[in-house]
Amino acid sequence: MTDLHAKYPAISDLRHAAQRKLPKFVWEYLDSATGMEATKRRNRERLDGIGFMPSVLHGEFTPDLGTSLLGRDLPLPFGIAPVGMSGLMWADAEGHLARGAARAGIPYSLSTVATQSPEDLAPHLGQDAWFQMYPPRDQAIRSDMLKRARSAGFSTLVLTVDVPVASRRERQSRSGLTMPPRLTPRLLAQVATRPAWALAMAGRRLPRMRTLEKYAAETETALSSTAHVGYLLRTSPDWDYVQWLRDAWEGPFLLKGVLRPEDAERAETAGIDAIWVSNHAGRQFDAAPAAIDMVPVIREATQLPLIFDSGIEGGLDILRALASGADFVMLGRAFHFALAALGPKGIDHLVDMLSKDLIANMGQLGAKSLKDLPPPIRLE
Repeated sequence: MTDLHAKYPAISDLRHAAQRKLPKFVWEYLDSATGMEATKRRNRERLDGIGFMPSVLHGEFTPDLGTSLLGRDLPLPFGIAPVGMSGLMWADAEGHLARGAARAGIPYSLSTVATQSPEDLAPHLGQDAWFQMYPPRDQAIRSDMLKRARSAGFSTLVLTVDVPVASRRERQSRSGLTMPPRLTPRLLAQVATRPAWALAMAGRRLPRMRTLEKYAAETETALSSTAHVGYLLRTSPDWDYVQWLRDAWEGPFLLKGVLRPEDAERAETAGIDAIWVSNHAGRQFDAAPAAIDMVPVIREATQLPLIFDSGIEGGLDILRALASGADFVMLGRAFHFALAALGPKGIDHLVDMLSKDLIANMGQLGAKSLKDLPPPIRLE
């Protein structure tokens, strides 16, 4: 890992390398947000505004990065968030990510709109496999999807609640991307400028949403870059829908995309096991508050464990989120930057990079464990 740390010491380095290797339509899918991308910028700005008072004269120690979540002891306070169509970034992306998570002992989340199905990943899952659900309208499909996830070895269900309709990701649209992807002359021209990606994908069909193929025709008409086939099957859930899933799923059940404290309070009474505070990394609504600003507010409203994503770019950001009231942090884009930049070895490199960053910053804070983090301060 030493040479990789010299060349790629930060997530920003992996991001730049990924951009150089991915065709424009793939890059725009991964990196873009919606609207003017103000929410994406706001996530970064508000994280940067969180500081700590450094500690001195606390002697030598080795920080303990371990934590617990949903009854499980974990070696690190972060995991891999679900990203739809991961296979656009690298062939067998979901398989590589699942295996990397298992090696590190951290959670891996498979998206409903991934390019591999729960059955595909069954041989590769660790003990902390989460299945992220975009809510099917049809109850029979819903029941079947839960059965497939459970049979494959997924122990935790994540319902994404902040995507009631397709967002307008303008950068994706301008790139010429459709769902499912079709290699038009315009996209082929982009592929021609990225030979490494083309070679890695050689001999493979363009990725499709494997979980949904059972429920949708193979010859589905091409949709816009954001309104994929999943939107033809799914609904905008309500609290009755949440209760149905709670009753149907045996195991931890999370709501992802919560920003309002009143929703967290109601989730607690509905038997939800954890709240995932997120604004979908700015990909859904461009007038949302920075997700990090809502963590302390939601922390006051509920005793449930809080998971956080949106804007994380390093170990210090993870500590900022934990000190603000989160119990765990998930990263989506960062792991896909690592995979696109370096292939499968990028996953292990990112885990090692984040671990070293956590240790370095905890040393500055005199925090021997994550429970010892000092209260954050606002730098503005």
